[in-house]
Amino acid sequence: MSILSTVSRLVSTAALALCLATGAANGVEESVELKQGDWSFKGPLGTYDRGALQRGFQIYHEVCAVCHSLSYIAFRNLGEPGGPGFSAAEVSAIAAAYRIPAGPNDRGQTHDANGQPFMRAAAPADTFPPPFPNDIAARAVNNGTVPPDLSLIAKARLSGHDYLYSLLTGYGQQPPEGETVTPGLLYNPYFPGHQIAMPPPLFDQGVVFADGTPASVDQQAHDVVTFLAWAAEPKMEERKRVGLGVMAFLIFFAIMLYFSYRRVWQNVH
Repeated sequence: MSILSTVSRLVSTAALALCLATGAANGVEESVELKQGDWSFKGPLGTYDRGALQRGFQIYHEVCAVCHSLSYIAFRNLGEPGGPGFSAAEVSAIAAAYRIPAGPNDRGQTHDANGQPFMRAAAPADTFPPPFPNDIAARAVNNGTVPPDLSLIAKARLSGHDYLYSLLTGYGQQPPEGETVTPGLLYNPYFPGHQIAMPPPLFDQGVVFADGTPASVDQQAHDVVTFLAWAAEPKMEERKRVGLGVMAFLIFFAIMLYFSYRRVWQNVH
C-alpha cells in the first residue's frame, strides 16, 4: 500500500470519526429545546439595554469573576460608546479594585524578597486579569476543570445567548430515569452531556442591584447574558448603524441607476 493511500485512509477515518462525534454532540444539544430570552439586542435594529449591561457587569464582577476570566475586554471598554455606559470616574474606580502584575522595577526585579510578584492597581487601559495564575491552579479548585474565558462565550455556538440563559437557569432539575450523574458533577439538561462541574452560580437575591431591580435568578441570568453578549461583540450597535447606512445608500443608488437607465435608453427602439 502506498504512502498516499495510507494517508488518504487515515484522513477519511478521522473525518468519519469527527462527523460521528459532531453528530453525537448535536444530538445531545438538540434533545432539549433552549429557553428563549427576551433580548433587546436581537434583530437589525436591536440595541443593548444599558441597565441590563450595568447589572450584568455587577453579576460578573461579584459572582463570575471568582472563576472566569474576561481577558479580551479592557476596563476602558466599559465606558466606550455602545457599552454599559459607565463614566470615566466609574471606570477608573472599577479598574483600581483589581490588582495586576506591576512588571520589573528600576533594578529589573519582578518579585520581592519573599518571592511575591510586584503588583499594582489596574488602570483603564488594562484588560481584566485572570482569577488564577495558571491552569493547574484553576483545576485544583474547580473539580479538575478549567473554567472557560467568558469574553467570547456568547459567540461559541449558535443562539449562544439562549444557551447561556438556559444553562444558568437549568439547575435544580432531577435527571430522568436511567441517567446516572457522576459524583462531583451536577445535572443540567442544557449542558452537553447533561453533567456539569460548575455549581449553580445564581440564587434569588444573591446580589443587590444598585438600581433596585429585584434580583431573581431569571433576572440575573438575563442581565449577565446581556453583558456577555456585549463582551463578545462590543461594536454591535456601531456595526448595525453602518450597515443600515450602507443599505440605504445601496437602495438610493439602485433607484438612481434605474432612472438613469430609463433616461438614457428612452429614445432607443
